Amino acid sequence: MEYMTESTDRSPGHILCCECGVPISPNPANICVACLRSKVDISQGIPKQVSVSFCKQCQRYFQPPGTWIQCALESRELLALCLKKIKAPLSKVRLVDAGFVWTEPHSKRLKVKLTIQKEVMNGAILQQVFVVDYVVQSQMCGDCHRVEAKDFWKAVIQVRQKTLHKKTFYYLEQLILKYGMHQNTLRIKEIHDGLDFYYSSKQHAQKMVEFLQCTVPCRYKASQRLISQDIHSNTYNYKSTFSVEIVPVCKHALGEVWVQKTSEMNTDKQYFCRTHLGHLLNPGDLVLGFDLANCNLNDEHVNKMNSDRVPDVVLIKKSYDRTKRQRRRNWKLKELARERENMDTDDERQYQDFLEDLEEDEAIRKNVNIYRDSTIPVESDTDDEGAPRISLAEMLEDLHISQDATGEEGASMMT
Repeated sequence: MEYMTESTDRSPGHILCCECGVPISPNPANICVACLRSKVDISQGIPKQVSVSFCKQCQRYFQPPGTWIQCALESRELLALCLKKIKAPLSKVRLVDAGFVWTEPHSKRLKVKLTIQKEVMNGAILQQVFVVDYVVQSQMCGDCHRVEAKDFWKAVIQVRQKTLHKKTFYYLEQLILKYGMHQNTLRIKEIHDGLDFYYSSKQHAQKMVEFLQCTVPCRYKASQRLISQDIHSNTYNYKSTFSVEIVPVCKHALGEVWVQKTSEMNTDKQYFCRTHLGHLLNPGDLVLGFDLANCNLNDEHVNKMNSDRVPDVVLIKKSYDRTKRQRRRNWKLKELARERENMDTDDERQYQDFLEDLEEDEAIRKNVNIYRDSTIPVESDTDDEGAPRISLAEMLEDLHISQDATGEEGASMMT
């Protein structure tokens, strides 16, 4: 006996929408999605356009109530900041997904695509997707505002050296540039006997003082002055001053030499002296120095000294043809942006002396970034009179910003 079986595929029944009569699957509201959305807008109350403050100087966004944070475009940090701007309206719905919609980087617009859900009629859950437009408004933050004012500072470092030259400060400038220690300074002021560094916080000044102690032999004294106080909140506002004194010391190698004046080359008169230039001088070299045997000294301390202890000649430095050295110098240095007041007329001469010291002392230029100057051709070593030079291997290539044919900025290396 065979039994006949009949298989029936049961599919869920359909109902008609109570609004438009379209067949739909049963749902708690008995209404189609189109009619439900026309009746209920779950995004109501969520702003579709919001403003975001951005500081162009430090490239940071404002996060209420009083914080400025640095975020890259389309980053998780920036997305979190945008969502916090509409945190209160979003608390009434369920946030399913959020992401950025691409916009032109210079359009000052940020678009965030949101997917939300909410329970509506008789327990039906409605999902909606929409875009919130964020307008980026330029606003200078408090830190940048104080920097631009150039009058607000909480700490100053006064660097001084009791010498007649500025070679130490030229060397110190290159060290600061190399290690980027000038990034936190509000301004740098140059005066006749040193430099002043201004900072917005005492911590930045202390970091600079520690750098100076590790770089040059120096000592410092710290002091602070009370500007204002609030007795109710027990807060105090101080201005700190760090006085840094660089020790006026130099190095050299001792040697004994016989020298003769250029005006007495036809005579046999010579002078014997001990000098610190023993590692530089060779027979026949030209040197600069002081003739103490034939000069009038008005210093009472020198006059009281035994004449046997006063040398006839004090040598200062070895002399080269400065014009030739400047002409064949195919390298350059960078400088700090600083204010100059009451500068002496021999600053250029002192700076040239510092450049010559770099050429003559390999130990000094190891700590200095020296850049290739492509505008000066490389000359042969046949006409340099033995003057020291800096090799191309010790020079860095300078980075220049130029514009291509499309008008876009691009970086190029000078070769």
